Amino acid sequence: MSEIVIRHAESKDAEALRQNYMHPGVYHDTLQLPHPSLEYWQDRLIAKPGQRRLVACIDEQLVGDLMLQVEASPRRSHVATFGISVAAHAQGRGVGSALMREMINLCDNWMRIERIELTVFADNPAALALYRKFGFEIEGTGRKFALRNGEYVDAYYMARMK
Repeated sequence: MSEIVIRHAESKDAEALRQNYMHPGVYHDTLQLPHPSLEYWQDRLIAKPGQRRLVACIDEQLVGDLMLQVEASPRRSHVATFGISVAAHAQGRGVGSALMREMINLCDNWMRIERIELTVFADNPAALALYRKFGFEIEGTGRKFALRNGEYVDAYYMARMK
């Protein structure tokens, strides 16, 4: 298998991200809506305070992304949240683990982050296994957290302490 390269997202990545998120196997497990526009992804790639966006590439093809958001409040500046996705055709190839490793390295060693938080749909066993692998624990359940395919779905609140 080719090497997974993690790098900072660039404006040129907008179309590849749009293509990844158009796939039902990707947007099903995120809070994204079907049919994302190119303009939407171009806007999401504009640097905003407290954000870092990483992408994963295999053979120069974008196959995943992770957006890290550091909390702005001075009382929560030690906390970050993130969202992650892996292209449907690249799932199960270590892309999620590579993105998680680099995100945790940034948080633990470069950004003074003590707590990393996330929400994940309760019926997503692959994501739950990935997060547990990196030390995340379930702290609570959000009942009817989000609408998906016409039904409300529960989500878990998870966190990892440094």
